[in-house]
Amino acid sequence: MPVAKIAHIDLGKNPLLLAPMEDVSDPPFRHLCKKYGADMLYTEFISSDGLIRDADKSVKKLDIFDDERPVGIQIFGGEEDAMTRSAEIVEAAKPELLDINYGCPVKNVVCRNAGSGILRDIDKMVKLTAAIVKATKLPVTVKTRLGWDANSIKIVEVAERLQDVGIQAISIHCRTKHQMYTGKADWSWIAKVKENSRLHIPVFGNGDVDSGAGAYDMLNKYGADGVMIGRASIGYPWIFREIKHFLNAGEQLAPPTLDERLSATKEHLHRSIQWKGEKLGILEMRRHYGHYFRGLENIKTFRARLVQTMDVAEILTILEEIEMHYGSEYTNFPSNPIIEYQGLDS
Repeated sequence: MPVAKIAHIDLGKNPLLLAPMEDVSDPPFRHLCKKYGADMLYTEFISSDGLIRDADKSVKKLDIFDDERPVGIQIFGGEEDAMTRSAEIVEAAKPELLDINYGCPVKNVVCRNAGSGILRDIDKMVKLTAAIVKATKLPVTVKTRLGWDANSIKIVEVAERLQDVGIQAISIHCRTKHQMYTGKADWSWIAKVKENSRLHIPVFGNGDVDSGAGAYDMLNKYGADGVMIGRASIGYPWIFREIKHFLNAGEQLAPPTLDERLSATKEHLHRSIQWKGEKLGILEMRRHYGHYFRGLENIKTFRARLVQTMDVAEILTILEEIEMHYGSEYTNFPSNPIIEYQGLDS
């Protein structure tokens, strides 16, 4: 399989990409995914309206760090003026690329004709994309879904038309907007897009990849140029390491021990505090404990204590108690399931 390149960005063979996920793919989490093998990272999606209003939450999401690169900043919105002005703001933040969200199926995004809402008007989607490409010197990519519903799937046409107005790659979540996160992602559409002889940009597959075997099939059976991982990485950044090992060696890598999970949790906590400040860093870390330790028998009591304290020293003490209770080499975790994530991702 040839090397995957987005404009001048060389991602190597079979690249693994971290999907943009609201309240998940912030700098602390992105760092861990990079550490364990992700080749390309994306920020949480950022509201174009928030950026042009200089809203603190939106502007904060522009933060990127050298150890994450290459990294793409993803924006969403339904109005051309706001999106093109946002593209200029994103360019100033100096990511490797700008990604447009045409996939988020959540109601309060769709109702503004943003995210997957724009899939009801492909002409507008193409026009908006062309305007953004013209507004920035950054490579522009798109993440989208198959279509609005099963009766309006036009992803083969959409990929070609977006390529023709200048995008450098497309990532396809292989569900429709109406599916949300239910049912099975239909990877056969990746093959149909790749079969288009006019298409020459990379096509990255997304949806339901939670193992090395799944990634292998997406790459080799359906022809994806790379695999984008979303929900399977939440609380489990080792998914990138495991997939790479499977692709290289053809075997499943041993899962992380409890000691590795605790180490990652502590690193995530410290980086969260460093980036957001102690109070917010502790509060926002609470959503991650359950994911890092899911499957541990009788973990609820420890988790309840972790989400009730605002004291860093106490959090670290509780983590030490977990290690003592289960043993650092504990590995009797269930397989890593795709969790029920309903955040504002694409």
